[in-house]
Amino acid sequence: MKKRLFLGWFLLMGLLVSARGAESTVRALSLQDCIQAALEHNLDLRIERYNPQLSLFDLNAVYAGYDPQFSIEGQHDYSKAGRSIFQGGLEAPGSETDTDSFRSSLGGLLPFGTRYTLQGSASDQYGQSFFLDTNLVVQPRSFENSRASASINLTQPLLKDFWIDATRLNIRLGKSRLEQSEHGLRSQIMSVINEVEQAYYDLIYARESVKVQEKALELATRLLQENKRRVEVGAMAPLDEKQAEAQAASSRADLLQAPNALSLAENALKRLMSDDFATMTRMVLIPSGTLDASRQLFNLHDSWGKGLTQRPDYLQAKLTVEQYGIRLKYDHNQLFPQLEVFGGYGLGGTGNEFSDAFGEVRNRTQPFHYYGGRLVIPLANTGARNRYKSTKAQQEQTVLQLKKLEQEIMIQIDNAIKVAQSNFERVEATRAARQFAEAALDAEQKKLESGKSTSFFVLQLQRDLTSASSEEIRALTVYKKSLAQLAFLEGSTLERNAVSVAAR
Repeated sequence: MKKRLFLGWFLLMGLLVSARGAESTVRALSLQDCIQAALEHNLDLRIERYNPQLSLFDLNAVYAGYDPQFSIEGQHDYSKAGRSIFQGGLEAPGSETDTDSFRSSLGGLLPFGTRYTLQGSASDQYGQSFFLDTNLVVQPRSFENSRASASINLTQPLLKDFWIDATRLNIRLGKSRLEQSEHGLRSQIMSVINEVEQAYYDLIYARESVKVQEKALELATRLLQENKRRVEVGAMAPLDEKQAEAQAASSRADLLQAPNALSLAENALKRLMSDDFATMTRMVLIPSGTLDASRQLFNLHDSWGKGLTQRPDYLQAKLTVEQYGIRLKYDHNQLFPQLEVFGGYGLGGTGNEFSDAFGEVRNRTQPFHYYGGRLVIPLANTGARNRYKSTKAQQEQTVLQLKKLEQEIMIQIDNAIKVAQSNFERVEATRAARQFAEAALDAEQKKLESGKSTSFFVLQLQRDLTSASSEEIRALTVYKKSLAQLAFLEGSTLERNAVSVAAR
């Protein structure tokens, strides 16, 4: 009665699983399909893709140091003087003056450190004053005069800020950081692809494990049925039937656990492929790939060459060393005195009205120019000297860190090659073990049929075959994953999967 109840419960669970599968969408996917989906929808990648854009915006913002600045200004001034006392005690009201002035300029910085300014100005002063005429009578007098000028002024540093200044420093650092962010995106893409490969092979392993457990249950059930017939005809002791029942029950329990591992493996792959997990909950992923193992020829020195030319983290570290070299060049330049030459040329004009002043500027009747030099020597220069020493020490530190990373990459690749070689040998060994287990079980079943063996030995060999089959597919999975990991450590993941990256 208990056996029938258990069998009924098992059939009910199977029907429920089948009904749930009917509601789901089954989708067969190759590894390339999964990688393509991850490249389009993976959230980590979508987040990382903003970094090169942000670095490019930052770089473009630094070029603002060369943006010219234009200014225009207008101003009105009014002043009134106190009363005037002339000869004989005569008093006159104070004079009044109004001034309208306008100024404009266009200035900026050129890539060689040259600072330039184009200036223009105009002013018109008018008002009323008082004077004492020949008849000793206070008389009013109106006045007006205008001025205008246009000039260009240049200043060129010759030592400090000559071959590199703050703007050129930030531009070069910005370009380097942009390249670093592109390598960062490439690294994230490689990481995601590697995770997809690992998850894809884990999913194949989980599905193959279900098949192994199904096969184990099939063998146990078949033996149980055969033992029942033998017990009924008196050719076998009831104890052998009980042993077969126990094995069948154990196989059922193992088979019930297998779908849970399969579901977890599916979710791991779905997480990498989608940015909306809810839409994939009812999707059943069927990998179209297989767990095959072909011997790979490894060349340690070629792999080292790839790792030290293609690994994004190594290329980023090299750029960090270059950045400190750029900073060191700037800090060294700041140790020099400030030596500048400067000069300017302009045209001026005066007259009673604006038109008169502008006319003289146009006719170049009042030219002017100037030139000269300026030398500023910091007597202690403590800040610049210590900044230079600090940057030099940091550069030496990053060189050592790069050397350390280079050594770690070589060790990682060496270890990964040895692991892959060992895993392939394990595949060969587990395949042979599974074949021997199949042959041993077949021979023992024949002996059981002829009455020369017992159910106990057959059950033991069934368990051995299940274990050997599981070990074989595990070894195949581990080998495939180790090849993917080796490509990741070499920096050849994109090449291995024929993926091209355009960061900008």
